[in-house]
Amino acid sequence: MDEYEQIYSRVHYRFTDKKKIKKALTHRSRSAANYERLEFLGDSILGFIIAEWLYYRFPELTEGKLSRMRAAIVRKDTLAQVARSLELGQVLILGEGERKSGGHERNSILADVLEAIIGAIFLDGGLSPCQDFVLDVFGPDLEKLRPDTAYKDAKSRLQEYLQKHGLPVPQYLIVNVSGEPHCQTFEVECRIEGVQQTFAATGTSRRIAEQSAAEKAMYALSEQ
Repeated sequence: MDEYEQIYSRVHYRFTDKKKIKKALTHRSRSAANYERLEFLGDSILGFIIAEWLYYRFPELTEGKLSRMRAAIVRKDTLAQVARSLELGQVLILGEGERKSGGHERNSILADVLEAIIGAIFLDGGLSPCQDFVLDVFGPDLEKLRPDTAYKDAKSRLQEYLQKHGLPVPQYLIVNVSGEPHCQTFEVECRIEGVQQTFAATGTSRRIAEQSAAEKAMYALSEQ
């Protein structure tokens, strides 16, 4: 039996060249022959496929609005959710230290591997199977996408979510500022009364850090 049969069934694609799927699943902690170049390729292909879908689905929207809608789909948290739905964490090829530290559950790694698989499918079979895969796994998110909600930033979406569920508005606290005045890094915590977990993030400005913390809070709360 093909050692990659499990992943073929999840992505609904059978690779002609097994080396491509192996590389797409391999983290740099395990080998120099890892997924990073495939991730670079897959990121661009994913953006193109989603952009084309939006172009035809919303012919009345401007370039700026289409860009914001695409960003709502291809953000890392969404990619990580899709990767989890495909159980990619179970088939990742990680170094021992990375696996022990929970790398197979880390959003950033899961999102990167999903993009790498898209890149690998493209190199192995061309654009058509890539489109089939992307539109299949992102289908539910695409169908839920609405122009009036896709433009809202993470803080706005989090506040609406909390209000809908009877929870108070979040508090954003700066817990650390580091670096020179012209090149600072802000660490912010998002705290929500009634929710034990706090959500920390960093950014090159307070606004960026707060948006990132809100995005993490949205992802965690929607998973419950």
